[in-house]
Amino acid sequence: MATVQTNIVREFRDLDLNFNVHPVRKDINKHTGNLAVINSIKNLVSLNEGEKFFSADIGGKIRSLLFENIDELVADRIKKEIEYIIANYEPRVMQPVDNITVNPNYDLNSFTVIIEFRIVNALQPIKVTFQLMQIR
Repeated sequence: MATVQTNIVREFRDLDLNFNVHPVRKDINKHTGNLAVINSIKNLVSLNEGEKFFSADIGGKIRSLLFENIDELVADRIKKEIEYIIANYEPRVMQPVDNITVNPNYDLNSFTVIIEFRIVNALQPIKVTFQLMQIR
């Protein structure tokens, strides 16, 4: 009895949400591979519950936490909220997420977020760093 083993690699694609136009194709740019997943995570983290039309349950409470006092307790709540968002709304990330670090930045009145994760069907871990701060 013979067995056939195939390796199917799936390429992830998302639209560029800045709606930048490709200079040659005159079409909206797309993000592929790791960049598509990274941008999706950033968008999910910045999305409030109820903001996405027809999917009101998608999103989190991170924006409201940014108006709390900057301290370690709020940083821990933000970390747990990011874990919840990635686990429930981003199926392209292998669970559990390797590491999430949220550090308060008292001088800038913001939080520095570092997320280390692996994408499904990918070998290398990815590390993403971004700032969360109040917009108003």
